[in-house]
Amino acid sequence: MSDKLNLGCGHDIREGWVNLDSAALPGVDVVHDLSQLPLPFEDGRFSEVLCQDVLEHVDYVAVLRELHRVTEPGGRVTIRSPHFTAAAVYVDPTHRTGFSIDTFSFFARESDYGERSYYFDFAFERVESARITFHRYRWQPWNYVLEPLVNRGRGVQRYYEETFLSRLFPAANVEVVLVR
Repeated sequence: MSDKLNLGCGHDIREGWVNLDSAALPGVDVVHDLSQLPLPFEDGRFSEVLCQDVLEHVDYVAVLRELHRVTEPGGRVTIRSPHFTAAAVYVDPTHRTGFSIDTFSFFARESDYGERSYYFDFAFERVESARITFHRYRWQPWNYVLEPLVNRGRGVQRYYEETFLSRLFPAANVEVVLVR
């Protein structure tokens, strides 16, 4: 049976998962700095990898290459990272980048962008799902309506990102699932 990896877990310790972080926090199973690759795992070890609020802090192409290596064929890598319009991209000085709904499509064979083997020496099979999420604050009630509208389809997501709408109503995160 394959393991599950919670990459950059911080305080989000998950039972039954290998919890990895650069800080030796309570519950962290593996202390490892993501700027020091390779990851300390064998090829194809994980059936599921969770990258929640971590890829914006690192050289994400190198980390994705390693996740591709340690994820078994058919395994899933779930990513949540700040959308490029999110204030968090600029507020946190440790953030290196924000992401578009299509950023991770460049790493998938089956995507609107086609295989980019001339960019990268690895490729996930496909993007299983991709969503744009919004903060749910009392003073921003429109986000409760906006989020399902924006996520009606890829065309609507792209329209949102490419027009004034994304600047008028900034998003919080992109949530993407890649299949190895």
